[in-house]
Amino acid sequence: MSPSIQSPRLAARAIIIHNDRLLLVNAYPKHHLGLWCAPGGGVERGSSIPDNLIREVFEETGLTITVGELALINEFHDPKSGFHQVDLIFRCTLVKGQIDPDWKDIAGVVSKRKWASAAEMTRLVVKPSTLSDVAFAKAGARSALYDPLEVIRN
Repeated sequence: MSPSIQSPRLAARAIIIHNDRLLLVNAYPKHHLGLWCAPGGGVERGSSIPDNLIREVFEETGLTITVGELALINEFHDPKSGFHQVDLIFRCTLVKGQIDPDWKDIAGVVSKRKWASAAEMTRLVVKPSTLSDVAFAKAGARSALYDPLEVIRN
C-alpha cells in the first residue's frame, strides 16, 4: 500500500547562536528517534513566516528572538507515511530569556533543549544534516542554501 498523497507542510526554524553554541531541540515528542533540530514549527495561515517563527521559538523554549536572513531551505519526507515538510531556516538573534529546564512546550512536542558547539554536534543526530555547517559558517560564506530532499530516518 502506498502512502497517502499530502501537500508538503511549510515550517520555519531558527538558527540561534549564543556563546558559540547552537540551540537545538528534540525533533519528536519524548525524543523519539533521538533526533535534534533547530527550534521552530509549522507556519499558520494569516501570519507572516517571521511572526510564526517568533511564536514557535517562544512556545518551545521561552526565548524571545528577532528573525534575520534566510540561511537554508531544507525538505524532508517519511516514505512510510507520505509526510513531506519544507523548512525555511533563518539566522536569528536572541533578544531575551534563557533556557529554563521547567519550561513546558504548549504543543507537548519539545521536551529537551540544549546548546551545542560545532564539535558537540558531530556526535549528535541532527536534521538537516547540513545544519551545523550552515549555522557555524563564516560570515563571508553566508548565502542561503538548498539542502536536497532527504529521508527522515531509515
